[in-house]
Amino acid sequence: MSNLEVLDILYQAFQLALKLAMPFLLTSMIVGVVIAIFQAATQINEQTLTFVPKLLAILAMMAVLGSSMMAMLQEFFGNVCSIIAGG
Repeated sequence: MSNLEVLDILYQAFQLALKLAMPFLLTSMIVGVVIAIFQAATQINEQTLTFVPKLLAILAMMAVLGSSMMAMLQEFFGNVCSIIAGG
């Protein structure tokens, strides 16, 4: 395996990590902003108020996108194994 192949695998791994993490990060950010606006409007300064809605939103995203994320991971793992086995 050459250095170019290793760098290509690392690049693909970073792209995959970004594709897998971005929906959760965006969902968490959007829910956090909505809760922050709600807290500012109602003047409720409870720190734990953001935890449960973010957790529920992330679990919902996991339920919706979990199978496609697993398919992406399986495809990546298969590609890496075929590259390693191919020499």
